[in-house]
Amino acid sequence: MTPDTTNNTIVIGAGLSGLAAAQQLRARDIPVTILEASDRVAAPWHARHPQLRLNIHRRFARLPGHLKVRDTDTYLRKASVIEYLTDYARKLDAPIHFETEVQAIERKNDMWHVDTNKGSYCAAHLIVATGRERERSMPVWPGMEDFGGQVIHAADFADPQDYTDKKVLVIGAGNSGTDVLNHLSRARPGKVWVSVRHGPAILPTRVFGFPLHRLANLFARLPKRSLDPIFAIMQWLFFGNLRRHGLRRHVVGGGTRMLTDGVTFALDDGFVAALKSGRVEAVAETVGFAPTAVELSDGRKICPDVVICATGYHAGLQEVFGHLGVLDAKGYPTHPMGQSDPANPDLWFTGYGVIFQGFFYAAGISGKRIANAIGSRNPTAVRRQSLTSPPGKQPLALDGAEG
Repeated sequence: MTPDTTNNTIVIGAGLSGLAAAQQLRARDIPVTILEASDRVAAPWHARHPQLRLNIHRRFARLPGHLKVRDTDTYLRKASVIEYLTDYARKLDAPIHFETEVQAIERKNDMWHVDTNKGSYCAAHLIVATGRERERSMPVWPGMEDFGGQVIHAADFADPQDYTDKKVLVIGAGNSGTDVLNHLSRARPGKVWVSVRHGPAILPTRVFGFPLHRLANLFARLPKRSLDPIFAIMQWLFFGNLRRHGLRRHVVGGGTRMLTDGVTFALDDGFVAALKSGRVEAVAETVGFAPTAVELSDGRKICPDVVICATGYHAGLQEVFGHLGVLDAKGYPTHPMGQSDPANPDLWFTGYGVIFQGFFYAAGISGKRIANAIGSRNPTAVRRQSLTSPPGKQPLALDGAEG
């Protein structure tokens, strides 16, 4: 099928960034069609473990044009996020074509042509919002195929109680690894190791009961050169010398890693106490597997029942978008938060940038930026919007978001 999409906009992805961009476009009376590869909104959230909580404060968990999440907890539960995104999509005045997977795109005759498993689309504007963590990064170690235990990615981490009395190795102590370790610290596994190459940048979830992420706006305003020493001092003050417990500090500071590589801070909620008490043991980097053991870089061998690989994710954009020259060496967009790309007019990426306030807040900033740019090229739509808006009202945007 080839819908009539002349002067229309296609959004690829019905996650929070794609939905936010679509809402901002509709607030300006700009038609938009959303293509979603899965069969429902918030599909990745449905797949995560039931105890999952966001590591962002609920103050920053809001998309433009919508109320805050209905959850009184400081750090939102998985179920609350799913409910919020589902309700947001239901109230959105835009069609979502589910189970529609984009296979190729091409720019010709000043239009974007999108081939999918359900036919072809074309549009004047194309917004890509498939997610920064769309695909799992899973290394293959020597001997891994012969290992007799279970090996899973952190995305498949189950109910923590499922690991009762089991010996568990977590590879990686970054954001997702620390989340797994936080949950295991409150369960009853038989033994827990964490294998690290570099220690994480880790901060407490709360300081004297105060949620640390509540200060995200303050952190965002600090000079970039001050971030690494500030966070290093904070980590030392709150946790002491974690090197004594086998957790080395990364050679690159936490602020620099977040702003340049998109690696967010790990938030402690029980892991560090378990490490200091010996309930979690930090061990050397994993280098290989044997049928009954995991081999470490210091020559030691350990024998876990389950290996959880907290080895990160990647965007998975190279196959469809690599030919456009829009991706950096790591496969992420060079313009990740709705910035215009002079070399690829009318193409935008949203949901790939990392900021202190979190991905909800970033979605609002990017969505407003994109909608303003497209609206400036669709004066008729913008004029209709201004005529239909109540006096003094402007299109809804995220509180505090700047275009």
